[in-house]
Amino acid sequence: MGMMHVVPPALAWLWRLVAPRGDKNPSIGESAAERARLGTGGMVAEGVGSFWPFSTGTKVEAANLALRQIVEHPRTRYVLVPNQHIGAYKVGFAAQWLAREYLARRGGGRIWREELVPARFPLFGFTPREVKLDGQQVRPTLLFPENQSRVGHEAYDAGAAIIQDFFASELVQFLTDDLDPLGREIIEVCLRGGSVEEYEELTPLYQ
Repeated sequence: MGMMHVVPPALAWLWRLVAPRGDKNPSIGESAAERARLGTGGMVAEGVGSFWPFSTGTKVEAANLALRQIVEHPRTRYVLVPNQHIGAYKVGFAAQWLAREYLARRGGGRIWREELVPARFPLFGFTPREVKLDGQQVRPTLLFPENQSRVGHEAYDAGAAIIQDFFASELVQFLTDDLDPLGREIIEVCLRGGSVEEYEELTPLYQ
């Protein structure tokens, strides 16, 4: 993941459903043996909306509630920001600090569509063409980590495939008769490896 990605509401919803948590997250309670039995391979979902451990009802009801919240508030922008690493670089929380500062200086985070390009991995949405803070341009390889000499396209795509498979394994449980029809369309785009433009067609970016 680059320093910051802008995602359509549909993708923001998918990330809420899957909500991966980091390997060092203190909320991970499963033992190594239990995680091996579940086949999670070190990546575990926090749960729908990341509030699932405290929720009542079913996961599908919670998913529908989250989707309704997103659809009913279209004047919202959604971003993904990495925690700890950008490609081969360990950066701690620096990406979050920089992204927050960048968005705050753009009048409520306004980013025009022409300033964005599709990320190499569709689940990451769009990447800003460039980011400048105090007149200093952020190094392009921090926005496009697939171009880092220690990453490259092959390693990037291998990592993307792991995330794609993880999303698919987590999302199939929501495909029930109770799921909102729009939610079903969004999940089906993900399961077939659809483009970011397909997500944008279902839920346009707010500009």
